[in-house]
Amino acid sequence: MSKTFDIAVFHGDGIGPEIMAPTLDLLRGLDHDFEFHDCPAGAASFLDCGSDLPEATLDTARRADAILLSALGDPAVRKPDGTELIPQVDLRIALDLYAGVRPVRIVPGMKTPLALPMGKSVDFVLIRESTEGLFHTQGRGTVTDDMAEETLRLTRRTTEKVCRFAFDLAAERKAAGHAGRVTSVDKANVFRAFAFWRGIFDEVAGDYPDLTADHAYVDAMALWFVIRPWDWDVMVTENMFGDILSDLGAGLMGGLGMAPSADIGDDHAVFQPCHGTAPDIAGRGLANPVAMILSAGMMLDWLGRKHGNDALVRDAARIEASVDACLAAGETTGDLGGALDTTGAAAAVMARL
Repeated sequence: MSKTFDIAVFHGDGIGPEIMAPTLDLLRGLDHDFEFHDCPAGAASFLDCGSDLPEATLDTARRADAILLSALGDPAVRKPDGTELIPQVDLRIALDLYAGVRPVRIVPGMKTPLALPMGKSVDFVLIRESTEGLFHTQGRGTVTDDMAEETLRLTRRTTEKVCRFAFDLAAERKAAGHAGRVTSVDKANVFRAFAFWRGIFDEVAGDYPDLTADHAYVDAMALWFVIRPWDWDVMVTENMFGDILSDLGAGLMGGLGMAPSADIGDDHAVFQPCHGTAPDIAGRGLANPVAMILSAGMMLDWLGRKHGNDALVRDAARIEASVDACLAAGETTGDLGGALDTTGAAAAVMARL
């Protein structure tokens, strides 16, 4: 008897519902047993009940097999202290989703700003530690008339776990033909905290003698993302560094509309596009659904590997291949130079499935 997978669905704000709806249609069209559970959150929830992450929503997320999350928040809806709502960050912390997975792939049809040399391809994964680092005092930093202070915190427990996650991923990728290389992106030449990070990285590397481990300073890596992005395989970095570099990686792919992501812990995982809610284009059919669809594909791959379900893993690969085919054929939304609206772009992917 096939397993029913309970999926917690955060429909989101702004363009969120527009890109989630066709993604759920795509998933329903596959030969798997999904049960979708709506989870109110974000700006709409905050205005409705005073919470951007209600306890009932968090309970549903905890019980789910996986969490599919669209863009959340609205710059016009803020907390009393003036900061924006970021329930997705609160969710990562509540569920200990320490490994932020940000794939960067450049395929034909992408509106990349790079001119790739003949024979070079870009396919790497940035792993961002997602619960600590410079986000540690989020909302609790010290601010006076004369100074402001936030605290960067790295723990051995979480740093070791996220480094091990990166090495395990590199081992899987090596089996599929990738380089089997893991790079620590840090600032160990200036900050003691990152010397601590690098020491733990090197300890974990010792458990993976068949993989290559090396280091790079974050400022140098920002340069190398642009001038030789084909050199990298898997990299692992602190929360704020990963936040910045993942957007740079999205830029290499032509924009955030092409950037899927996952935040994964020992027991739970969230899959979501990297982009925001884009309230300026909400309701106009202009939103690119690809990042949301690819995030759903990442969810299938994770569920398949976790539960030993090869059919889910195969369908994840089929979704990625269908998106690639649409890009190569120019079946895209306007941000990538195509003529399709949100619904049309999603339908093109489904047609190729």
